[in-house]
Amino acid sequence: MSAYTCPKGHVSATDDFCDTCGARMSGAPPAAAPAATPQVSGPACPHCGAPRAGTGRFCEDCGFDHHTGKIPALGGPAEPAPAWTATITADRDYFEANAIEGVDFPDHTRTRTITLPSPQARIGRHSTSKGTDPEIDLADDDPGVSHAHALLTLSVDGQWLLTDLGSTNGTYVNDEQKPLTAGQSRTLADGDRVHVGAWTTITLHAPS
Repeated sequence: MSAYTCPKGHVSATDDFCDTCGARMSGAPPAAAPAATPQVSGPACPHCGAPRAGTGRFCEDCGFDHHTGKIPALGGPAEPAPAWTATITADRDYFEANAIEGVDFPDHTRTRTITLPSPQARIGRHSTSKGTDPEIDLADDDPGVSHAHALLTLSVDGQWLLTDLGSTNGTYVNDEQKPLTAGQSRTLADGDRVHVGAWTTITLHAPS
């Protein structure tokens, strides 16, 4: 649509009378349209070749950062945190200090190291009839371990918590003389020893 300038300097859309002040518009020249601001184009994106819009930092096609010269990395799955391990062994010293009447220390023992599964690892003995299937199954290792003996839980800050589940023979930490009470929790550190059953010691190892 054309625009006109009236004798008083108003811009009007009509060419007979000014639509602002009513002055006659005869012979008034069209108002000059404002000049369009030219679009400044930068060099093409060195990654995908798309033209750069003005002085924008990021390429609108591929996301290339013109300031750092880097391409944004696609988000992938986070690397899993290094896992803790636990060494399970038959501990004669613990057995002799807490001997259970009628139970003899085994002639043949084994030592094994497992990776602690996150976020929790149950300590106990597998039993189909009782419905227990612990991650640390001591059914073939120690008859003094309760079917649901204790629980290891990984906290949000990466520490393992030990909780007694009401075990028959108690859950002990390191050289403490008193076991954890049912439901009581304890934060464990690298090298801490958990004693359960008649002779089992579980030693925790932090990732190296």
